[in-house]
Amino acid sequence: MTPVTEAKVTYGFWGIVGGAAIAMIIGFNWGGWNTSSTTQKMNEEAILASRAAICVAQFMNGPNHELNVKAFQGTDSYMRSGLIEKGGWDKMPGQEKAVYGVSSACVTGLEALIKTGA
Repeated sequence: MTPVTEAKVTYGFWGIVGGAAIAMIIGFNWGGWNTSSTTQKMNEEAILASRAAICVAQFMNGPNHELNVKAFQGTDSYMRSGLIEKGGWDKMPGQEKAVYGVSSACVTGLEALIKTGA
């Protein structure tokens, strides 16, 4: 191999490596690329948010809505998720048991909803 050809091969190889690295940096930082673990985490957060919204709707649309809101406001903040679990609002329709984390996310949603007066 001539020195000129050897230099072209060396620079070509490092150009490909550098270009791939730059493409990955741009893609993951600004291009919206995600790893599978990040996508899984985003999926779990979206599911929890939708379950919390269903919990809030079940709480607000249930019978004795006004009494439930007063009981919720009268309960200490650290005991509110227990109130939600006791009332069964954190269970999704058709489920026997509630999924972990739904009651605390529901409490956060209810606090925001009650604070805005909606």
